[in-house]
Amino acid sequence: MSLNDYLTHKRSAVLARDERIAKGAEQAHTLQAHVTAEGRSGVRRLRIREHQIISDSPYDFAGFNLGPSSPELQLGVLGTCVTHIFEIQAAKLQVPLEHLEVKVQGRIDPRAGHPGHEATPIWPHDIAYEVQVETTASDERLAELFEAVERNCPILNLLRNPQRIAGRVVRTASTSQKKSEPQAVAA
Repeated sequence: MSLNDYLTHKRSAVLARDERIAKGAEQAHTLQAHVTAEGRSGVRRLRIREHQIISDSPYDFAGFNLGPSSPELQLGVLGTCVTHIFEIQAAKLQVPLEHLEVKVQGRIDPRAGHPGHEATPIWPHDIAYEVQVETTASDERLAELFEAVERNCPILNLLRNPQRIAGRVVRTASTSQKKSEPQAVAA
């Protein structure tokens, strides 16, 4: 199946979803991710629905290099979202794509926050992406597609627009305390 064959299939799914939205059959839903730090390695195991991704640090930061770091995952998430929205918008606008590839890069400076680098961002910055497409579409249609992607890409717009993020810490009992605590027995 070629990318254009897939886009035909994607168009049917997108139009069906748009119809469900128009009829009021679609609602907002909560997205969830769960991360645990593994003992002995510090590896972060990310679970989303039935999927798992391992995140780890490079060797020079006490990691085992078993997976991408969190900043690398963030750039990857941006790339996957831009790619997906290109597929969606190409399907909606019926712009043929023979090939689609997105490259994302950013900078992170380990010196951030240290003396002499107090103003250096601790987060990935200077983020840029490049979309390489093979298409028979005109430059005007390609520009229309790109504008639609930039307007509709959720992760791109999440990163571009400040968000309020709430966080809290919840103390839990240690494993040894859990084992020694009496358990309630059902009668």
